[in-house]
This record gives sequence, structure tokens and C-alpha cells, in this order.
Amino acid sequence: MKRVPLYSSSGRSRPEPRTDSPREPRRARRSDQAVESARPPSPVRTPLWRRLIQQRGSIVWAAGGALLALLLVWGPTRMAPAPQRISQKDIDRAVQHTLETQSLPSPVAKAYEAILPSVVRVRGFDTDPDGDDEIEKNVGTGVVMVDRGLILTNFHVVANAMRVKVVFADGHESEASVVGLKPDNDLAVLQAQSVPDDLAPANLVSTRSLAPGDQVIAVGFPFGIGPSVSAGVVSGLNREYRTPEGQRLLTNLIQFDAAANPGNSGGPLVNANGEVVGIVTAILNPTEQRVFIGIGFAVTMESAVAAIGLPPF
Repeated sequence: MKRVPLYSSSGRSRPEPRTDSPREPRRARRSDQAVESARPPSPVRTPLWRRLIQQRGSIVWAAGGALLALLLVWGPTRMAPAPQRISQKDIDRAVQHTLETQSLPSPVAKAYEAILPSVVRVRGFDTDPDGDDEIEKNVGTGVVMVDRGLILTNFHVVANAMRVKVVFADGHESEASVVGLKPDNDLAVLQAQSVPDDLAPANLVSTRSLAPGDQVIAVGFPFGIGPSVSAGVVSGLNREYRTPEGQRLLTNLIQFDAAANPGNSGGPLVNANGEVVGIVTAILNPTEQRVFIGIGFAVTMESAVAAIGLPPF
């Protein structure tokens, strides 16, 4: 059927009303798709359990590393055999083996080693009457009482000496001056002008616990030879001795039988622990020979410390 154009009152034809064609919706859908494709894609939603693992992964790894380190340290300890319990029989067996295979130092050797750093040679010099040369008049022994170089010896070792020298255990030699005299106990105090850096004073003990039969040793320079050591026992206490010249009576002496000869005078009489209990001062010989026959005397340390002004025991 043929359409007849419609005319308005003005004589012009009116445009025919537009109707939607079947293709327009498809264009609209394509534009909608373009808009949708232009939008950013929505994020993919990760499951909760995976997010927890991702967030705590470092903690899990750290905990795992710590557990592995603990196993490495603790594992070998647990796997190590338990320590064997040592019985008294095992200890006795070990001590017996040591005694059978190794030589232990004797008590005398230990005491000598303890006192030796404190023993000095004392030399008294005088002028040769036949010339101007200096001659050695007396040789004796001394023991270091204070580390600044205070030395105790016998009065008769330095009496009438014009000059005194001391030689320490390490070979250091020094001039010494007499700073104190106690003739009633045959004691003299010397002060060395120079001392070794590591000078060791002797350990002094009281004689209250000393008894006849106790082991003692004498250290000195008999006839200038030494240092020499001899061993014996305490023969008696509270002994008296009158000097050969009869000038002095010495009292409260220790009698001992360790060998002592001229040159031992002023040296230490030491107990088994290396502690000084007396100062060797005289030997008794009924003959005119100046040699030891088994009776020696020493001034007690109570009298010796009083001579150098130290407090009593």
C-alpha cells in the first residue's frame, strides 16, 4: 500500500514520525559494551586463608628458622652419651697412677723454692791494712722483710764493716746501709739503695706452734758458697747461747740440727711451708773449729720483727 504524504496547514508536508528501527538497540548495546570495556577490571577477590598466609608468611619463616636452630643445638646434646659418674675408686686409681709415674717435689724442695727469692748474700768490706784496696771482711746471709729493700741479718756479719753490699737472688747487686742494730739479739737491719722490680719479701710466722721434731731448713751461703740448703728438725726451744767472746748471752733461741756453717749467719730458718720461723745466728762447737757438729741456734721471729719495728704476731 502506498503511503500518502501528510501536509501541514502551511502546505508543507510534515515529517513522518520516527519509529525505532530494529538495529538501534544493537548499536546501543555495542556502546554499552564499549563503556564496560573502558572501565578498569574489578579486583579478583583472594580467599581469606590465602591472605592470612601471605600476611604472616615472614613470621612463619622466622619461627621455622628458630625451631631449626634449636633442633641443631639441642639435638646433638640429647644424642650425646650421658657423662660417666666418677667413683671414689676411680679417684684413688688416678692418684695411685700419678704417684707411680711422676716424681713429686720433696717438702724440702718446695720450702726452698718458696724462700729463695727473699734470700740475699751480705758482704762486709774493709780497707786492706797493707794498702788502699778494699777487701771482703765478712760474708753472711740476709732475708728480705719488706719489698722496698729492708733486709734482716746478724749484727756480727756487718759489725766493723766500712761498707756493705747485698746481692739479691736474681743477681742484682746494691750498696746497703745499716739502719738498725739490736746487739742483744745479734740482729741488724739493712736498707738496700736499689732493689729488683719484682722483689718478694719473705713470709714470717710466729713460733708459738713450733715444736721439737718439726722439720726445718736453713738457707744461706756457708763459706760463701750458695745459696745452699740443708734440712733438719727442731731440736729444742727457749735455748740460751753465750758468744765465744763471752760478751753477750742470747736467750729464747731455737735449737736445730740442720747443717749451718760460717756464712749461714743471718739466713732464714724455714718451716716446711717455706715460712721464716727464725734467723740463724750461731753454731756450737766445743772445739776451736768453726764447723758444724749438729747444734745450731736461731733467733725467733718474735724477736726479729721487734728489731725492725714490725708489729708483733
